[in-house]
Amino acid sequence: MSTCDIKIWCTWALAITYEAGEYTKQKFNAEKTGGEPVIPSPNLDTDLVMACDRLADVLIKAYKNPIKMQIDIARYSELISPKNTGHNDEKEEKLLERCPPDHEGTKLVDKPATILDALGTIIAWYLPDALTETTQVHNVDCYSMDIEYQMVPTEGN
Repeated sequence: MSTCDIKIWCTWALAITYEAGEYTKQKFNAEKTGGEPVIPSPNLDTDLVMACDRLADVLIKAYKNPIKMQIDIARYSELISPKNTGHNDEKEEKLLERCPPDHEGTKLVDKPATILDALGTIIAWYLPDALTETTQVHNVDCYSMDIEYQMVPTEGN
């Protein structure tokens, strides 16, 4: 594969990825607000549209299933640093004193959900089965091609 072919492929792939992302975002927002149905771009093939629909559906389910925790994530993030490894017992004990965990018991999350802090800020999304097997395989193929392209020596180098 020549450099020109790869650039054309990458440009096409980025354009399709952008369109798929826009379609998913519009579908999510329409579902969230009760808006009009969204029609996908004709540039997106059926498998990709189905994958985008599945992702939007899982995002909506998660959005409609908030789990609130009694933690102020902004305050917590001010107290930790990138140097916190979780292996310094003294630092961990002080952090637990200043930001005690939510003690409502263990909650098993087995369906899509958003995890909110005490102020309602989304701090995590749990999105099981959001990506189709086909989408995951295509991503691996894309990464493999990119790595292959970067590592294959070209003539004159």
